[in-house]
Amino acid sequence: MKALFVDIQDIKKKSIISGSLDADKMLQFVEVAQDTHIQNYLGGKLYKKIQQLIIDDEISNAGNESYKYILETYIQPMLIWFTQATFIPFSLYTINNGGMYKHISENGQLVDKEEMLMIEQKCKDTADFYTRRFVDYMCRNSNQFPEYTTASEEDMHPDRDVNYRGGWYV
Repeated sequence: MKALFVDIQDIKKKSIISGSLDADKMLQFVEVAQDTHIQNYLGGKLYKKIQQLIIDDEISNAGNESYKYILETYIQPMLIWFTQATFIPFSLYTINNGGMYKHISENGQLVDKEEMLMIEQKCKDTADFYTRRFVDYMCRNSNQFPEYTTASEEDMHPDRDVNYRGGWYV
């Protein structure tokens, strides 16, 4: 069993993704973003710890306040923005029995490739911002999260290098 760290409704509320989007079209991108980005910054042990707390419905229990805090304050915003960046390149396409199709809207205009890449990059920049906040918090408070500072050979070590590129360059 696998738990997602954010639900689809939160993504729709706190992102540019339409509330009317079919959740099934986005669900796998949440999982991919969580596996590839979130696990990378949490490391394997902390990732598994939060997974288990959610699966066991213990994230809100006494003694787990610090885990719930980082989940809601840092991890969920990171995941929302990494999900968007992961989903955007695929959002125009559908594959079914007849092949691959590009959606054409009757009441809108499709964005060109440069616009899509710019939006994807803005999503990545925002995700990087939230990630930098998470890494800074974890470095200051690592004593509260032993899973963050220890890893066995089979676990990923947390990546503490965030290449945040937000803001304007002149």
